[in-house]
Amino acid sequence: MKQLIFIAVMAVAMTAQAQDCCKGGNPYSKYTKDLPFAMPEVKAPVIPDRKVSLRDFGAVGDGTTLCTDAFAKAIQALSEQGGGHLIVPSGVWFTGPITLKSNIDLHLEMGAVIQFSPDESLYKVIPTSFEGLDTRRCQSPLTANGAENISITGKGVIDGNGQFWRPVKKSKVTDSQWKEVLSRPGGVESKKGYWVPNQAYANAEKNANMNVPKAQTDEEWNAIKRFIRPVMISLVNCKNVLLQDVIFQNSPAWNIHPMMCENIILDRVLARNPSYAQNGDALDLESCKNALIVDSKFDAGDDGICIKSGKDADGRRRGRPCENVVVDGCTVFAGHGGFVVGSEMSGGVKNIMVRHCQFLGTDVGLRFKSTRGRGGIVENIFINDVTMTDIKTDAITFNMYYGGKSVAEMLADGDNPDNTTKLPVTEETPIFRHIDIRNVVCSGAGRAMEFNGLPEMPIEDITLENIRIIAKKDAEFTNYKNVKKSNVNIVLK
Repeated sequence: MKQLIFIAVMAVAMTAQAQDCCKGGNPYSKYTKDLPFAMPEVKAPVIPDRKVSLRDFGAVGDGTTLCTDAFAKAIQALSEQGGGHLIVPSGVWFTGPITLKSNIDLHLEMGAVIQFSPDESLYKVIPTSFEGLDTRRCQSPLTANGAENISITGKGVIDGNGQFWRPVKKSKVTDSQWKEVLSRPGGVESKKGYWVPNQAYANAEKNANMNVPKAQTDEEWNAIKRFIRPVMISLVNCKNVLLQDVIFQNSPAWNIHPMMCENIILDRVLARNPSYAQNGDALDLESCKNALIVDSKFDAGDDGICIKSGKDADGRRRGRPCENVVVDGCTVFAGHGGFVVGSEMSGGVKNIMVRHCQFLGTDVGLRFKSTRGRGGIVENIFINDVTMTDIKTDAITFNMYYGGKSVAEMLADGDNPDNTTKLPVTEETPIFRHIDIRNVVCSGAGRAMEFNGLPEMPIEDITLENIRIIAKKDAEFTNYKNVKKSNVNIVLK
């Protein structure tokens, strides 16, 4: 009798499980359970079950035939039918910019490489935002604007051919790499040990605010296309987005840049750039809402996983925080920071969970950065169960005097900002508060921690619990308020 009851119960359970499967249960719901803040479930986009092959639109995957028109025709054909899956077969598909539309999945089969042409004439100069400022840049190699239900999936590779766009510092490469860089046609050594792609790039850089030039006319903008190099993946004002399994590499500037998107998932992706890639951030999530970054790997020439929300007055005017974000099960191999907030955080950052992550050989582990002029509030950040090894500088840093340099560069240059003089608190004063960091182990760092707040606005309400850091130098705390420490162990070696 008991055996019959057990069989009946199992049958009911299996039926319920099958029904749930048929209903398409959400595999991502587990990431938004039991969070210390309210966050709705994030679901993968639903794409119509319709497939077309890129080959059917005249594309040739030989690495030299330009496939720009084939991509455009295939996407348009799917869009006219209500959407579906654009299958990119094995091959090297050389192309100009690709624009995704709603209800479309760009699916790269194993062996498929989409390689973007370095021909600047293929990329229009468009109004956009870069490093948090409203400006113009070359259109991105792969872009979507205002689209809903889009995805980039599969086992293939998207390559931005970034070496034709980025400057290179001799100090960051080997002698043989530097020799190869100098041999590239059109490039110039604008100053000793600093190579840029052409003379127009060098001229534009002299008069730029960081990476934002002072060009006025269309003619001036078009003359400096190499300097206004684009982010590789630009997703703007999109809703219901999935990036899954694909390798994103060698971007002209930032690698993956979702901005003002809602309900976005990055799952099992690899975003990688050479360690010397200038502005080669792996992921910059800007002013997005309800985002999951899970089981992914990042290997960057700049920040690894970075949370942003616009810069200074432009960011405050946009007024869209980056909020409700879960980073779970991710690895960062190299870069200026493993998990980073800022420095462009003028629209605010809140409700972020980072857990079960590992940072291996990054310059900094957990990096919070800003400066006067930004404004904005960073709050409700929860970090739990993070391991680090071979951190070049600080395992954990809060620096409110960011000036465009990595921590390693600041230390090498001997930067020592005035952190004693108070200035009036205004809308331009950045605020960092309510940050909870627990269960962190770091084996090897240059310095354990740095807290360098503003005297007029100390870093406030920070919890440090169950922290063990092996470092060369002890922690340094300046301009902080209500930092709670419990079982914090720093071993100096």
